[in-house]
Amino acid sequence: MDKQQIRNAYKMYLLENGKEPVSVYMLCKTIDMPESEFYGFYSSLEAVERDIWLAVFEETLQQLQADETYPQYNAQEKLLSFYFLWVSRLREDRSYFLLQRDIFTVPLIYRNKLSAFKTAFYDYISALIKEGYASTEIKERKYISDQYVHGFWVQALFVLKYWLDDTSDNFELTDAAIEKAVNLSFQLIGSNTLDSLLDFGKFIFMKK
Repeated sequence: MDKQQIRNAYKMYLLENGKEPVSVYMLCKTIDMPESEFYGFYSSLEAVERDIWLAVFEETLQQLQADETYPQYNAQEKLLSFYFLWVSRLREDRSYFLLQRDIFTVPLIYRNKLSAFKTAFYDYISALIKEGYASTEIKERKYISDQYVHGFWVQALFVLKYWLDDTSDNFELTDAAIEKAVNLSFQLIGSNTLDSLLDFGKFIFMKK
């Protein structure tokens, strides 16, 4: 038994029963696993849920990093590649993730379930932003630069929610939404657009 088998068992239980197991005991019963053995891998069922989201992210990154062309991409291209592949991997378990869609109506719940994924995503995006500084794709700005990573997290949640709600053929609308969201974000944090907006804001403020 390993973590992946436990994660798969958890997903299968949810798919077959339409709800989470009420206890670790109930989950272990379905895979003939002593409850004491479960705690050698996870501390709770919530920890399994968090790891399911994290595992998809980590598997996505591993696949990207194994691609010889990925390191040659600029920051914007890397993020586009990440989102396209991430959604593709989520798609493999879409029925499971659709059952998780209601978590977005209760912020405290989704923050808990996505917390491990969020931490890993922040690390990934922080490194990507640094690459953007070096390539001048992204402009470093006093007071504002520290907020970039939070903006990208909101973007990731937007992509996820959009995909969960998407009913278009082959999720074509999600692909279009990803392109538009990433293009807009890099325009905003590039050298021109945001500076123009800030200058305009200062001008209006000084006029009052």
